[in-house]
Amino acid sequence: MISRLANVPPRTTTYRVERRLRVPMRDGVELLADHYAPDTAAPSGTLLVRCPYGRGFPFSTLYAATYAARGYHVVLQSVRGTFGSGGEFEPPVHEAADGADTAAWLREQPWYTGSFGTVGLSYLGQTQWALLEDPPKDMAAAVVVVGVHNFAASSWGTGAFAANDFLGWSNMIRNQEEPNRVRLLLNHLRAGRKVARAIGQAPLAASGRTLLADGAPWWEKWIEHPDVDDPFWDRYKFYGGLDRAGVPVLLMGGWQDLFLEQTLEQYHRLHDRGVEVALTLGPWTHTHMTERAAGQVLRESLDWLGRHLGDEPGAGRAPVRYFVTGGGGWREAEQWPPTDTQDRALYLGSAGLTEQAPEAAGSRSFTFDPRRPTPTVGGRLLAPGAGRRRDDKLAARPDVLSFTSAPLTADLHVYGPPVIELDHTSDNPHVDLFVRVSEVDRKGRSRNISDGYRRLVRTEHDDPVVRIELDEIAHRFAAGTRLRVLVAGGSFPRFAPNLGTGEDPAHGARLAPATHTVHLRGASRLLLPEGPARP
Repeated sequence: MISRLANVPPRTTTYRVERRLRVPMRDGVELLADHYAPDTAAPSGTLLVRCPYGRGFPFSTLYAATYAARGYHVVLQSVRGTFGSGGEFEPPVHEAADGADTAAWLREQPWYTGSFGTVGLSYLGQTQWALLEDPPKDMAAAVVVVGVHNFAASSWGTGAFAANDFLGWSNMIRNQEEPNRVRLLLNHLRAGRKVARAIGQAPLAASGRTLLADGAPWWEKWIEHPDVDDPFWDRYKFYGGLDRAGVPVLLMGGWQDLFLEQTLEQYHRLHDRGVEVALTLGPWTHTHMTERAAGQVLRESLDWLGRHLGDEPGAGRAPVRYFVTGGGGWREAEQWPPTDTQDRALYLGSAGLTEQAPEAAGSRSFTFDPRRPTPTVGGRLLAPGAGRRRDDKLAARPDVLSFTSAPLTADLHVYGPPVIELDHTSDNPHVDLFVRVSEVDRKGRSRNISDGYRRLVRTEHDDPVVRIELDEIAHRFAAGTRLRVLVAGGSFPRFAPNLGTGEDPAHGARLAPATHTVHLRGASRLLLPEGPARP
């Protein structure tokens, strides 16, 4: 039924499942795996899927049964310390060694087909990059869906801790093996409120630990190391596959996925080295990849694996597929981003967003108070409220500045990262800046399109102009709509609020507000990479 709904090619065989196989690691720990074995004398290939979320639904369906029914031997393995596998789960520290040991075990199996591929999303993608640190010679293909290779950048890349995503994820991991289904459901339904409450209390290390109790022992370590270049994070970075491996990789991501910048970095590093890489970017959030995007993920994955593992020639595809939001639809290209864009500047002024720089100097101010932080509305986060959302109320808040353009006289197509330059000062050197581009329709309804975030420590010697690169987009702003720029001092609970005191973000408890001033004398502007409409 799922295959029909996803419009994937019909199944070619039945299969059987060997459960709870024990796979030995070099340190004596054994990891549990289920082997989905197709009933065919001519299998399509072997797939390895390494997962921390259990071996049941939806992963058993999306990443095991679907492929086994089309001739693949699939090994769905629970990573160390999860769902019966031995050892302690310490994400993602053991994945490179454990992945290599599992690949060695594969080669000893009588049903092994001589080469293997990998597939999976999110943490399952991270296990693939870990395996590629020392690329196995018999690894023939990878399908990485919204995967991460640099955990430090995803958690601390803006300078502020992505608290909602990673405290929320840690809390989910802590509760996921709860045997009581009713209690598990209640934990899930209450998680968002509990996580937000913890993020709103200082010190963050202690409030997070109160939520997590004796689970997620990595929590304090993560928030006590805000410097992404700290050697502490070396075990969390997997660049070997990006810098050395030649394995063909299909990358799939979403414009509103929290790991969008990682997917794009993966594409550029592989593309620049001449590695065979394909990229698909759709109108999706992180959770969409197992929901509305699942059909396309399955279709493209089967085609990619069929060409690189099996005997199927596959239909072939353009190197890049991307969806133009705002009614533009799917496009195909040789590379991303397009090379024929030019920056279009819109200036922040007392009249809103204008094509011409303001003639008279002015300024606008707002105060950010960490005791009552500016709320998160939509965007690239791991939460039910992710994605494009109405943000009219956010624009109307006193702790948010809003600048709106006149209605567009023609469609505006933007491909790549918008940039906001702010002529900015503050009465407190310890500040965050949240900036957003939204689209206002003909009825006055505003929705987020692209966000940026930066933690600053301002000094009197700093250049007052702060340049912030926003999320990359492919978007059509339709004629008659208006563009809006929002500027705020935080986005709670997506990011842990700036304490305003310069104290350690993990253990600091003192809070201080900050008044921000954006000067409107020609240097504050929005730069949009504008390109032509594409067929």
